[in-house]
Amino acid sequence: MDSISIKSAEDIAGMRIAGKLASEVLDYITPFVKPGVTTEELDRLCHEYMVNVQGTIPAPLNYCPPGYTPYPKAICTSVNDVICHGIPNAKALKNGDVVNLDITVIKDGYHGDTSRMFFIGEPSILARRLSQITYECLWIGIAKVKPGVHLGDIGYAIQQHAEKAGYSVVREFCGHGIGKVFHEAPQVMHYGKPGTMEKLEAGMIFTIEPMINAGKKEIKVMPDGWTIKTKDRSLSAQWEHTILVTETGFEVLTMSEGYPALPDFIKLA
Repeated sequence: MDSISIKSAEDIAGMRIAGKLASEVLDYITPFVKPGVTTEELDRLCHEYMVNVQGTIPAPLNYCPPGYTPYPKAICTSVNDVICHGIPNAKALKNGDVVNLDITVIKDGYHGDTSRMFFIGEPSILARRLSQITYECLWIGIAKVKPGVHLGDIGYAIQQHAEKAGYSVVREFCGHGIGKVFHEAPQVMHYGKPGTMEKLEAGMIFTIEPMINAGKKEIKVMPDGWTIKTKDRSLSAQWEHTILVTETGFEVLTMSEGYPALPDFIKLA
């Protein structure tokens, strides 16, 4: 098992900047996410904003872990039954669609990683509820973060909330450590048992990014090797933040002015 890096004060300062910039890309793109736009156009707009306005690098572009072909776009756009890693394309979004936009920027070597759900026009009651429960799952997981807590405690809390609502948790993809490396230890599962897996320490930074399906948890990998869909074609939702473990709890590094209202049970200092 790889050891989990404890970030220095310099690292944390860099990660704060990168995290805020990632969230600001989502603020910027929000007005463009509407019926008739293509995910390819959203990718182009985000790419230009990152490079020309922020001076950041889109981390997904040409990202190529072992066994994959290079990812061809600057962002991930996962529509309806796509769980994650949807590749932007020329198909127009239509009223009733739901889409997750996943943004990772690199600034001065540090990665900021976050995603949000967007409704295209008027969503179905199911889509609205699934997105809301998934959003609550994200924050229920975040609220658990503090030194001494186990990663299994976070996963258990998320799983309980999702399954109580009648939904399922994707097993094959998870949150991850992040810093100067896009994906590093630990793996942050969104299911699990209390008191299991690694114990949190101040200075750790990782993502929490639950992928919740309206139907069953099984997945299907599409021929492009990147796009992951629900096997039963049910809707899927995801929200993501990058989190710092502090001496007393947590700090969310991917907040910005345009971020949606927090669940009632969350109170940030």
